[in-house]
Amino acid sequence: MFNKIKKLSQKKFNKSDQHNQDNTSTNTNVVRSSRTTPTTASPLPNGESQTPAPSPSQTPNHPMFTSTPTLEVLPLLKDVSSSDRPLLFIKKAHMCSCQCDFSDTLIMPREKEIKRQTLLELVDFLHSSSGKVNETMQSELIRMVSANIFRSLPPAHYENTGAPPEGNDPEEEEPYLEPWWPHLQLVYELLLRYVVSSEIEPKTAKKFINHTFVSRLLDLFDSEDPREREYLKTVLHRIYGKFIFHRPFIRCSVYNIFYKFLYETERCIGIGELLEILGSVINGFTVPMREEHRLYLVKAIMPLHKSKSISVYHQQLSYCVVQFVEKDYKLADTVIRGLLKYWPLTNCNKEVLFLGELEEVLDVTEPSEFQHCVVPLFTQIGKCLNSAHFQVAERALFLWNNEHIVGLIAENKDVIFPIIFEALEKNMKGHWNQAVHGLSENVRRMFMEMDNDLFEECEKQYQENEAKTWELLEQREMTWKRLEEAASLRQQNSAVHLSGFTPSHTTFNSTDRDIRNSIGARRHRRNFTPLMQLWIR
Repeated sequence: MFNKIKKLSQKKFNKSDQHNQDNTSTNTNVVRSSRTTPTTASPLPNGESQTPAPSPSQTPNHPMFTSTPTLEVLPLLKDVSSSDRPLLFIKKAHMCSCQCDFSDTLIMPREKEIKRQTLLELVDFLHSSSGKVNETMQSELIRMVSANIFRSLPPAHYENTGAPPEGNDPEEEEPYLEPWWPHLQLVYELLLRYVVSSEIEPKTAKKFINHTFVSRLLDLFDSEDPREREYLKTVLHRIYGKFIFHRPFIRCSVYNIFYKFLYETERCIGIGELLEILGSVINGFTVPMREEHRLYLVKAIMPLHKSKSISVYHQQLSYCVVQFVEKDYKLADTVIRGLLKYWPLTNCNKEVLFLGELEEVLDVTEPSEFQHCVVPLFTQIGKCLNSAHFQVAERALFLWNNEHIVGLIAENKDVIFPIIFEALEKNMKGHWNQAVHGLSENVRRMFMEMDNDLFEECEKQYQENEAKTWELLEQREMTWKRLEEAASLRQQNSAVHLSGFTPSHTTFNSTDRDIRNSIGARRHRRNFTPLMQLWIR
């Protein structure tokens, strides 16, 4: 497939090269590298920049390599002698450090194709058995890779639109695709070939693939382009396998990314790929497992279950958790109690995911560890059986389709039957979904066949509890009736008592009115007395 892409790109390059040779007025736009000193290159009439021909004695410390790289057509590596090949390789790598503008397809078409062809040639050189790469060549290669892949990533979708991050579903958003992926893909392919090459000694490569490089590589997992994250996952996994001295640092850095996701950003991009790498890492842990790994399970991996966006990476998370239990069966109780701790209360879709993961964990759980958590576990399962959401109840009932889980239940039936029996009877009597009703009947029949005496005892106890419940309900209703009657009687007595009693505000208003009338009468009387005396005369 890679050879086909290479042949097709060679044809396109020949056409574009011929077209650019006809346009003699086209000038080359040179993009400056961040680690070089800006200089101005004098363009030739055909659009290529003029650079001095290097001599075999020149090295990357020569002024030619400290100038701004320019994209130009160079001889093929296979066409030069073996003594001139290292210098040509270094020059090609240095030339690919410059970046092209992909904002418009009409800008720099020829330069883009030159860089693409050069990257293809470098990939083929590392892939071939004759690709001997010395330390100087490796240094320039990693510099070129760093100049291309390490960059500022665009903000998230909700940061552009202003929408809150919890309001967007990561599964429904369209992924952002890097516009300059045609070059970026080849750079990642070149880095991957370098890491997996048997010709590259880890002692030499660790000078360039150091902790800083790995840390910046991990930062790129925030990229929204799934193609880039897939390459990053492969490259980091290969680095972890080849560079043993980087393994503790990579594990610690991955766990720190989980902490940052949980307690700071809640940006779930890249978490699935990191968990996928961690799953293969856990698979390689030695037994007995170190306390460091147990601590990271409790502090970094299990808290990932509380995220709202767990559906994006739940498959990889579930695989990591199961790998821990398979490596050390004593961790089953820790994992199950961790699931119960973060069990969702209102998110039914998340609850279905938890039930699926719980089945995978129970499938590798030993009977001795199962006994430690059987009561809280089946108390929660009983709640799921009575869930109004039919998918939750149905998924909980599917646990009895697993033979290993049924065997664990049979060994602890004396504890489990009394907890589950009531939930099954409620489903039989009142659940609205017919599928849940049928599955509950099958599980009830399975209990009956497993231990008929215990089933009858549980049924008898259930009937007694139901009778007590009804009796309590009747007593409660009678108590409320007596309270209602007493309240009604008291209200009637209060009405009779209040009928012969004048409220204080009524008395105050009446007294105030009498006083006002008396004062008014006296005033009128003073005016009326002289008139009466005059009339009598």
